[in-house]
Amino acid sequence: MRIYGVVAFLTLAAAGHQQQPPQPQPKPPQQTTPAGPSDAPNVTFTSNANLVVVDVTVKDPKTGAPIEGLKLTDFTLLEDNKPQKISTFDFQKLAVDPEPPEAPPSLDDQHALPEDPKTTITLPSHNQIQYHDKRLLVLFFDFSNMGIPEQLRAQDAALKYVDTQMTESDLMAILIYTTAVQVKTDFTANREQLTDVIKAFPIGEMSEMADVADTGDDNNQDTGAAFVADETEFNLFNTDQKLAAIEDVVHKLSALPEKKVLVYITNGISKTGIENQAQLEASINAAVKANVAIYPIDARGLMADPPGGGASKAASRGSGIFNGSVYNSQRAAINDSQETLSTLASETGGKVFLDSNDLSLGIVQAKNEFRSYYILGYYTTNAKLDGKYRNISVKLNKNISAKLDFRHGYFGDKVWGKFNGADKEQQLQQALSSPDPQTDLPLALEADYFRISPVAYFVPVSVKIPGSVIALAEKRNGGETEFDFVGQVIDERKHIVAKVRDYIKVKLDAGDTERLATRNFHYDAGFTLAPGRYRIQFLVRENQSGKMGTFDARFVVPDLAADSMLLKTSSVIWSNQREKIKAAVGAAEKAPRRQTSADPLILGDEKIVPNITKVFRRSQNMYITFDVYDALPDPDNPRARRVAVSMSLFNQKGQKAFEAGPLKATQVASTRPNAVPVQLLVPLKTLAPGRYMCQINVIDEVGRKFAFPRAAMVVQ
Repeated sequence: MRIYGVVAFLTLAAAGHQQQPPQPQPKPPQQTTPAGPSDAPNVTFTSNANLVVVDVTVKDPKTGAPIEGLKLTDFTLLEDNKPQKISTFDFQKLAVDPEPPEAPPSLDDQHALPEDPKTTITLPSHNQIQYHDKRLLVLFFDFSNMGIPEQLRAQDAALKYVDTQMTESDLMAILIYTTAVQVKTDFTANREQLTDVIKAFPIGEMSEMADVADTGDDNNQDTGAAFVADETEFNLFNTDQKLAAIEDVVHKLSALPEKKVLVYITNGISKTGIENQAQLEASINAAVKANVAIYPIDARGLMADPPGGGASKAASRGSGIFNGSVYNSQRAAINDSQETLSTLASETGGKVFLDSNDLSLGIVQAKNEFRSYYILGYYTTNAKLDGKYRNISVKLNKNISAKLDFRHGYFGDKVWGKFNGADKEQQLQQALSSPDPQTDLPLALEADYFRISPVAYFVPVSVKIPGSVIALAEKRNGGETEFDFVGQVIDERKHIVAKVRDYIKVKLDAGDTERLATRNFHYDAGFTLAPGRYRIQFLVRENQSGKMGTFDARFVVPDLAADSMLLKTSSVIWSNQREKIKAAVGAAEKAPRRQTSADPLILGDEKIVPNITKVFRRSQNMYITFDVYDALPDPDNPRARRVAVSMSLFNQKGQKAFEAGPLKATQVASTRPNAVPVQLLVPLKTLAPGRYMCQINVIDEVGRKFAFPRAAMVVQ
């Protein structure tokens, strides 16, 4: 199919992403002298891009006990089958037996003010080992994914571990995630301080976000309604945020050369197909690079919900509770959420802890798995900055029988500044066809559909990029950068049916440059497609820094030509912003002229900017745009239609929190056959912050047909 109205349009929109600028590469190191165990407290790993740190656990193959007393000369280390010189060496001896409870404080100590916890992770100078013979244990609580009962259970488990199960080798750091990652305390062995931090947890915060949104799959319950609300997009960004929080924690720990254990306490993470794969792999790769083993704990414990759900959920409607579909849906949702936890554990060298109400046993399991180990450091002989994966192999000499646990590889560094034109083009093609996602540049993408003829549909594609990750070239009174946009649409026969390729220069004035950290870039393109199932692959590269991001998603263009008992509608566009078309900050030089009259997202001289994540602020208005198709003519006026539209917002308890309308839509679009365009404007200032279900009620009063499209949204 031909490309329809390729859009080369960039605009700035409100956003909330923050990211630190890239750090300069350090200079190559000077030769260092290997150190043995007796020198361990003074072991230093010189900070350098070529330094590779490998933590090796050596166990007896029969008993599983750690083997101690090995020397540097007992190890052979290879990278891509090439021997590497071990430049630094250290042994960490860790205890596994719990310490007795602390004695009660004396009368003088009772009146002393407690020491305030440090709320940043202390980083070593020059990667020096600062925690010798210590187990670095990080408790990370994902409050955005737990209800109040699970938050309380997790709190009790942490208190139990601190009070009765800590060892003399344990140093614990505590972090939580609500809307952002918060460091509650740096690594410490102070039980009193840890206890105070855990008792001060904000129980109840973000618990309204614990319920997983509906994905509209075949296992969902039969509600008796004529449709299943598809909240897949809402789940997509919820999941990406949780996985990105894990990656953020890992980056905070990456400068520590010691092995780290991340105990991740959550209610599970549900994925929506392959869309979350990019962020999942990015989090795993970051953990492997940083020597962080993830030990997820499912805070829900042992689950035995009856078919239809427990007392905390509304009763199921329809026949699903009798034919088993409701139970299958519950079980499938639980298995899906636990599968992601298992992936995080297995790919980073940890273990997952499921189906137990004593969550402290999961922390003990992580402690017991994390025994004494050796730290090996070497400077790789592979100086290529190609970003390719490099295999690591560690062996013992002198026929020593042992079981070795270590990370088996890492991704090398790459330098964008050395790429020539051919290299850049080849990089684009390889990145688009590679199964490995690119995540240096975060992307959000939405594909919608509008009927423009009985057999053709206009598919607008919207891409959002956070401005905080973009590096601008310094220009007088402003800044500029360049983007490459590459996309392709593949049908079920794996044929490419549409492509887009844009090169766009962006110029910002001084005011927009200053606000870049809190703004988004928005790009949109359009295709003409026949009804069917498709897959879209999209890549964006920012040419100032060379950062790339990819997005891979599946979408469906339904066939609305057939007769139906339901009223036919297009995609519903949820937006909080309209921008002047002339306000574009960049355009593709060779793009064909947009046929603005046929584009349903252009109203006059304004462009509707879709809100992909459906997260709104109370200070904003919500714009709702869609088309109604094949409504019967008004008997009193054959050129008009009688379509009634209203909107309802339901809160978490299922109670109606807001209602707008009804209003009448009567005019038929001149550029889209038999289509009645609908636009709603809803002020959000009277709504309380929280999560809502937004339902659009559409009725053809003459044809007596109806539709009720729905979507989940969040008001902040």
